[in-house]
Amino acid sequence: MILRLTCCIGLAALGATALRAETALPDSPPPAPVAMRLKAVEAHQGAASDGTFIYAIDNDRIGKYRIATGERVAQWQGERRLYPHMNSCTVVGTELVCAASNYPAVPQTSAVEIFDTRTLKHLRSVSLGFGPGSLTVMDRHQGKWWAVYANYEGKGGEPGRDYRYTMLVRMDDAFRPEASWAFPEAVLARMAPKSCSGLSWGPDGLIYATGHDRPEVYVLRLPEAGSRLELVATQGIATPGQAIDWDPRAARRLWSIGRGAGEIVASDMPALP
Repeated sequence: MILRLTCCIGLAALGATALRAETALPDSPPPAPVAMRLKAVEAHQGAASDGTFIYAIDNDRIGKYRIATGERVAQWQGERRLYPHMNSCTVVGTELVCAASNYPAVPQTSAVEIFDTRTLKHLRSVSLGFGPGSLTVMDRHQGKWWAVYANYEGKGGEPGRDYRYTMLVRMDDAFRPEASWAFPEAVLARMAPKSCSGLSWGPDGLIYATGHDRPEVYVLRLPEAGSRLELVATQGIATPGQAIDWDPRAARRLWSIGRGAGEIVASDMPALP
């Protein structure tokens, strides 16, 4: 009886292993060439660029670095209870606009935190309150705000919602939602059990998104119809996920961070055919 039970357990384990092998996701594509690496102690969540300076983002602090020299020229440090999780930022004029949330606390609440790019002084906060996820992205494109509400399986997730509920939201100037889209199922499978950590509209009019861990960028576009984004391509990158931003001056240059390495990385992304 014991032998038979042990045998059955062993066969079940082998079956589960075979199933995981069959459903294993493909490896990431080869990484795009790295043009530059800069050391930045704040490089924990993401990076944003205005072409002259690069901003390294952490949960409750920001470092401003001169791209030409790697010198840090300004730093901001906030109170952790007020800034538990800033995730990504984008430069709009003279302002650094950042997505923030209370991750990993639940219920999920979010806010937009805005800073002066010259001094890194905190200018104002726009509370979004309870939302359909944790705000991880705030980008500007064609006169609209584009946000990502991330959802997670496990830590930081709301009961009844996992990574499949991650969404891209178009907002007006007052950060009021106008329309939203789900992510492609193939992309969500590669982000699981985490979610979308970075997104930036590219110079080619396509959407470039990253997850939390994989060294890859998902090239997306809005669908002609329906409510789910379309996957155009998957490109390799030298860093494992997290928030990204395009350089407005260097063609096809995408900034990301090497989490754990304390560095900001500039990758020259190949143009799509």
